[in-house]
Amino acid sequence: MRKHVITLEDPVEFVYKDNKSFINQREMGRHFKSFGGGIRSVLREDPDIVIVGEMRDLDTISAAISLAETGHLVLSTLHTNDTVQTVDRIIQSFPETMQNQIRMQLSLTLKAVISQVLIPKADNSGRIVAREILFNNDSVRNLILRGQTQYIYSTLETAQQEGMILMDQSIQKLFKDGIITETEALFNMRDRDRLYME
Repeated sequence: MRKHVITLEDPVEFVYKDNKSFINQREMGRHFKSFGGGIRSVLREDPDIVIVGEMRDLDTISAAISLAETGHLVLSTLHTNDTVQTVDRIIQSFPETMQNQIRMQLSLTLKAVISQVLIPKADNSGRIVAREILFNNDSVRNLILRGQTQYIYSTLETAQQEGMILMDQSIQKLFKDGIITETEALFNMRDRDRLYME
């Protein structure tokens, strides 16, 4: 079944073809004035998926969470160093008086967070991606609700069978496979002692 996808971008960087989905691309300044306003306006078009170029402010983050609560899949970007920082940034974007409510909403609507960093290859042939993948399982949901997001790192480390991976694990594998240098690995790791662990 073809899905209706709406993108909200600033600017449109790549024009998508309607191969397996019906795609409408919207551009800031041309089709909408702010990401938050753009998100609210797409409801009239009955999308299945909304891609928000970047969540830059409270209005955008709030509108994205509200849209997700209505059952829409919302994909977006946020400039952070890892998945836990992404969750924290979303929560901390709101006034302290609203953070418990946002933790509840986020725990119910969040599906996954993917964080990535491009690292120069050891052979100087370009860069390779190291990634951290977080899925919102029961453990993550409870940690978000209780405001104990710092413990999500432990869940990431032990939930590989669920498809999760810690950024440091990804970097360690790239180093052990000889794809990146020790210097680059250490520079990009959160816990440098992990590099030499078995």
